[in-house]
Amino acid sequence: MKLLKEILYRTRIEQVVGSTNAAIEYITFDSRAVKPLALFVAVKGTKSDGHAFIDTAVANGATAIVCETLPEHLVDDVTYVRVADSQHALAIMATNFFDHPSGKLKLVGITGTNGKTSTAMMLYRLYRALGFKCGLLSTVEIRIGNKLIPSTHTTPDAVRINELLAEMVAERCTHCFMEVSSHSVVQERITGLQFVVGVFSNITHDHLDYHGTFAEYIRAKKRFFDQLPEEAIALVNADDANSAVMVQNTKARKRSYAVQSMADHKARIIENQLIGLHLNIDGHDVYTRLVGAFNASNLLAVYCVATALGETPLQILTALSDLEPPRGRFQIVRGTSGVMGIVDYAHTPDALKNVLTTIRDVCTGDEKVYTVIGCGGDRDRTKRPIMARIAAEYSHVAVLTSDNPRSEEPNAIIEEMKAGLSTADRTRCFTVVDRREAIAMACNLAKPGDVVLLAGKGHETYQEIAGVKHDFDDVAVLKETLELLHK
Repeated sequence: MKLLKEILYRTRIEQVVGSTNAAIEYITFDSRAVKPLALFVAVKGTKSDGHAFIDTAVANGATAIVCETLPEHLVDDVTYVRVADSQHALAIMATNFFDHPSGKLKLVGITGTNGKTSTAMMLYRLYRALGFKCGLLSTVEIRIGNKLIPSTHTTPDAVRINELLAEMVAERCTHCFMEVSSHSVVQERITGLQFVVGVFSNITHDHLDYHGTFAEYIRAKKRFFDQLPEEAIALVNADDANSAVMVQNTKARKRSYAVQSMADHKARIIENQLIGLHLNIDGHDVYTRLVGAFNASNLLAVYCVATALGETPLQILTALSDLEPPRGRFQIVRGTSGVMGIVDYAHTPDALKNVLTTIRDVCTGDEKVYTVIGCGGDRDRTKRPIMARIAAEYSHVAVLTSDNPRSEEPNAIIEEMKAGLSTADRTRCFTVVDRREAIAMACNLAKPGDVVLLAGKGHETYQEIAGVKHDFDDVAVLKETLELLHK
């Protein structure tokens, strides 16, 4: 419990009606969760405006209201605080309420279109292997030491982030590795957090349904680095053309890494095979279980973060050699039929191209590649034809199917994908709306030695159709289908 005036510290207050000595037990921006001694923050969201629910929050027993516009009717014994920006205030108040937990451990943030999850999860596993107790905030899962918490967003809301970080501190975690999405930056979810390292992996076509233009998407990512303090380190992938833009205004110390370009830290791919990568990192050889040039970049980022945090190259490289890829990230599934299955979360044009290029690079003979690919509903529509074109260009056969249609009609999504196909491409593409049937088709077309790639859903264990989530796990379905081929 804290006094309201303590929680409001450093917020941009414009007006107060009532006492700031009120006791507060918790903060929420969901009026349905309000109970007595709650502070309700009216936030203007993308789908609804919290100001419309102020009366509901008061009726449910809210002690105080923070908002940008005061309601016409003010209730006695309720304190109203008008601020310039509710989202910004929410983030600052959350850090105050939970006693600034991000400053009590080493918080590392990873942003970029691709590689965030893999890098964050590998850092978590690396530091666990090095003997540290640490936390993880990722798309796939949230970890506090050994404790696993299901993840619902790439980056949780500001209150939940600080609550989780406070729990990590209470559990004596020394580090936390966190994915930082562009949405979270724009929506002020990371405002007030103290990062010791910020990592930029890359930026490619994605989330234009939210940001509107690629320039705005870049600007959103850049804001993360603009917020880093002088004592932090801004680590960027010099292989990406926008890496310099990301850090041009940062106060943090700048460091770079690259596989192809000049940089402070370099990795060279010596061998890239299905059994793993042989790399030379800053003059040190290391054999890893991960596959592909994109993973060489991710591994290098992990190495650079660990060196920045004071670990020795020998410690880092020894631990890196034992790391396995996260679930749903170039995850190899083998059946008794001789067909090799691969499940990958690739849901952007760049990620899909990287995965397919890697498969072609590691194939040794006349293997054929069959790609099952869809695009999510209620998301960036402009990438749909590009995804289909890449799948057709880099595969022998592409099967266009459903991903998570959400509220959209699956056939309509597939038709938008097909718009990117040339006449020649269409001869090598099939359309099967049902994802399970599409997987079965690809597996039945494949011969021993061929590769079947399921792209787009990766670690997800559901498929959302017409707003309803159904159990669907690409890895499990692929295993089952490949086993049936042998019977």
